[in-house]
Amino acid sequence: MTPAELLAVMPLAGQRAALYAPYLTEAMREHGIHSAHRQAAFLAQVAHESGSLKYMREIADGSAYEGRLDLGNNEPGDGVRFAGRGPIQVTGRANYARCAVALNMPLVEEPRLLEAPAAGCLASAWWWRDRGCNELADQDKFGRITKTINGGYTGLDDRLSHWLRARKVLGL
Repeated sequence: MTPAELLAVMPLAGQRAALYAPYLTEAMREHGIHSAHRQAAFLAQVAHESGSLKYMREIADGSAYEGRLDLGNNEPGDGVRFAGRGPIQVTGRANYARCAVALNMPLVEEPRLLEAPAAGCLASAWWWRDRGCNELADQDKFGRITKTINGGYTGLDDRLSHWLRARKVLGL
C-alpha cells in the first residue's frame, strides 16, 4: 500500500498516511490481509477506529472498561491501563495479554507500546486475524466485521464510506 493509496482511502489522514503506510502494509502482509477484499475492510475499520490514523489511544479514558471481566479487566485500574490502543483500538487486559504472547511484546507491562505505529499496526492486524475478520471480509460481511470490532454498529455510515472508498482504490 502506497502513501497515496492510503490517503485516497483516508483523505483526512494527511501526512499520517506516509508515516503509517509501510507499517500497515507490513502488518497486513504478516497477518494474511492480502486480498483486496480483506484490505478494503481492514482499512475501513482502521480509518474509523483511529479517526483516520489520528488517534492511537482511545479518546475516552478507559474508565468505562473498569471491572469488565469480559475484557479480562479484573484488577483495579485495568480499565484505564488497558484502554483501546493502536489503529483498531485493542482493548482490555485479556486482549493485551493474548497479543503480547502472539507478538512477543511486553504489552501487559507496557501497554503504551501499542501507541507506536509499528507495534500498533501489528497488534491491529493480529487482532483482526485472531477474530476471524479475514474470513468475514472474504464473504463481504462488513456488518459482522463492524460488530466484531465495535460490539455494535457505532459509526457504521463512516465505516461504510471508508470501505467503499477503499474498494474503489483497490480495484473492487
